[in-house]
Amino acid sequence: MPEGDRPLNVLFLCTGNSARSIMAESILRHEGRGRVNAFSAGSHPTGRVNAHAIEVLQQHGFPTEGLRSKSWDEFERPGAPPLDFVITVCDNAAGEVCPIWPGRPISAHWGVPDPAAVEGSEAEKRAAFRQASQLLLTRIRQFTSLPLASLERASLQARLRDIGHAP
Repeated sequence: MPEGDRPLNVLFLCTGNSARSIMAESILRHEGRGRVNAFSAGSHPTGRVNAHAIEVLQQHGFPTEGLRSKSWDEFERPGAPPLDFVITVCDNAAGEVCPIWPGRPISAHWGVPDPAAVEGSEAEKRAAFRQASQLLLTRIRQFTSLPLASLERASLQARLRDIGHAP
């Protein structure tokens, strides 16, 4: 856990870092209210943020400024923020061999169906993004309601895993 009074740092991982992890970053930025810094990255970033992800975030008043698709390599470099939590949001990223993050952050998997993989009408695609963002919001609110400063590491790990199984 962080030393001093610095905010917690949470990294959301997905393979492409174009939709789910981006939405999680934005939602936690808002819900963390300065107590938590949110970041996202991908193992094989697409280099672009999905327009539907931006649309749904803006519709719900979540911040979109500065969101970009980036590699998880940025968080291994000297000067990168020290990570307290690493949360995968796609099954592909959860199955990949992740870097060894400095500081041994607590990790968990919160699988979210990929809204970018939905085929169909624009309405169906938008609905998939709304559904994914709602699931992320629910889980992030559960996370931010935890007494993060007072829970021991093993308890935090278990609680994060439980959140990942919440509907």
